[in-house]
Amino acid sequence: MAETANIAKIAELVADKVFPIFKWQKTGSGNQNWSCEKQEQHEVKTHPSDTVMFYDEPYSVSRTYVNFDLKSYKRGSITAGAITSAALSLAKSLECAEISENWRKKYTHEDVTVNIVGVLFVYNHDGEYDKDFDSVLATIKPEELKVPSGSRIVILGPRQIFWLNNVRHEIVAMRGENPKQLPDDTDCRFYYPELVRKKKVQRDLATSATLEMLTSPWITLEFGEKGSPQFGYVIFYRRRGESAEEFLYLLDYLTHYQMVDKGVSIKLRLLDPHPNAPANFKRAIHEYVDVYEGGESMATLLNAIEYQSMTSIVTKFSEIEIGMFHA
Repeated sequence: MAETANIAKIAELVADKVFPIFKWQKTGSGNQNWSCEKQEQHEVKTHPSDTVMFYDEPYSVSRTYVNFDLKSYKRGSITAGAITSAALSLAKSLECAEISENWRKKYTHEDVTVNIVGVLFVYNHDGEYDKDFDSVLATIKPEELKVPSGSRIVILGPRQIFWLNNVRHEIVAMRGENPKQLPDDTDCRFYYPELVRKKKVQRDLATSATLEMLTSPWITLEFGEKGSPQFGYVIFYRRRGESAEEFLYLLDYLTHYQMVDKGVSIKLRLLDPHPNAPANFKRAIHEYVDVYEGGESMATLLNAIEYQSMTSIVTKFSEIEIGMFHA
């Protein structure tokens, strides 16, 4: 029983390390059970909340609360049946959280518009899972989950968690280098551009990476004060750069939102780049300049983007250590 409890604790430790770097904050107490509002329908008396975190939305006056189901599995336990069962349980929890005064009193704040989402956090604690997790997800039928209208469930699998944990390590490393490549957390925020149909209505509050950003092809961190020599962006790029066309989309994003400018630092970081990624990136710049009305000035700005690979980090925990120091 002690070993099982320690293994279950691993996912919580990883989540507690990963999400604060993206400016998510914990709320309420962890590992809490609260009353089911639909006991006959759900056939349970309570629902669990392993942990709840929140962040403010950039494009709406609302706060998103993330209800986590934290799972720690060894390689052979990550099966379609186990993930489907966990997703169904989380969907029921989400359905009740939407209408539960008990849940809201435990976790939400007054005078805010509340969005509730569910995250199934599937961590592989032995680091040996090497299968395609998407094939496991493909067995889940969304219509069977019965997620409340306007809400959603996101399943973060081993590879996704590995990616987010490595972004965390990279940010910490960049702040610890001499000279620093990134300022401290208070002088950094995750970047959301002004959109034609969506304005940034919480400019000062919404500095976190949203769930949508964390599951997108790249994560954009803005640092420094705009107009100062220390201002810039870090793009943590999740794809491998297997073609120039892949990078053209990224270059279009940078120029469309006027992020590329004289004196603005742009750093591009890739975790597991294709061997040809650096050459593909340079070829994409040449192709982009050929069709862009910027000529040599645009070429100079794009060629100043700092391309670099990230160091791959694998985090492993000892169940014995967890039992001794995290009981």
